[in-house]
Amino acid sequence: MPKHALSRLVGKFAAAEAGWFTTQAISWFIKAYDINMDEAKLKKATDFNTFNDFFTRELEDGARTINNNEMTLCYPVDGKISQQGDIEAGKLIQAKGFDYSLTTLLGGDEQTAKPFEDGKFSCIYLAPKDYHRIHMPITGTLREMIYVPGDLFSVNPLTANNVPNLFARNERVVTIFDTANGPMAMVLVGATIVASIETVWAGTITPPAGKDVFRWHYPASGIDAITLQKGDEMGRFKLGSTVVTTFAKNMVEFNETAGPETVTRLGKHYADIKA
Repeated sequence: MPKHALSRLVGKFAAAEAGWFTTQAISWFIKAYDINMDEAKLKKATDFNTFNDFFTRELEDGARTINNNEMTLCYPVDGKISQQGDIEAGKLIQAKGFDYSLTTLLGGDEQTAKPFEDGKFSCIYLAPKDYHRIHMPITGTLREMIYVPGDLFSVNPLTANNVPNLFARNERVVTIFDTANGPMAMVLVGATIVASIETVWAGTITPPAGKDVFRWHYPASGIDAITLQKGDEMGRFKLGSTVVTTFAKNMVEFNETAGPETVTRLGKHYADIKA
């Protein structure tokens, strides 16, 4: 299947103001995926001009509460944990019998990956029904953004259990943040039918898809520095995908009650920061 071409075609429809047809598509989607529109700021299919507007809909004020304890991390998205745990020998667990390379995930540069060796990772899958804006689990200053070209395999649980190196093969946008407690990487992984990956500071990163790795560097301080507070929006998917977050060694300890298949909600307790 021509996954890139199909995804871009769907993206054209999702961005189109197609009137009645757009409204009908949104209405079908709400019903098919049992989406709770009561928590959305705009609540009716007719409130949205495009499918993208609906899919990246804002939440009603107060729909999510951000855990404001400075010694904790909050979940960055609504979704479900696919895997989380230790980064061992430069590898992250994808599924039973599958792991993948930290260095490859982060764009292929060993120096980028080095601060996260022997650290922790968490992989959260966003289903079609989920809220698709991505928020900061901790306050951080952006150091680097990396676009990594790749495939567009589906990232649903079935595919994760059967396609080796899935998250290190798909197109993705890697963001590296410096926090008061150590470095953090947030990787926004593309997938089949993901028409766009965006960040709040740069807008649309893909499409168009590239053939080369691109890197953008940002200042650590001054008027051009990009610092996002815990709970701030940092990016969004136009159609669903996965976020992989990595942390430095001895930086965090995940909530012991959470693991694979745990449903996540933006703002809830995610992990404790080690003092």
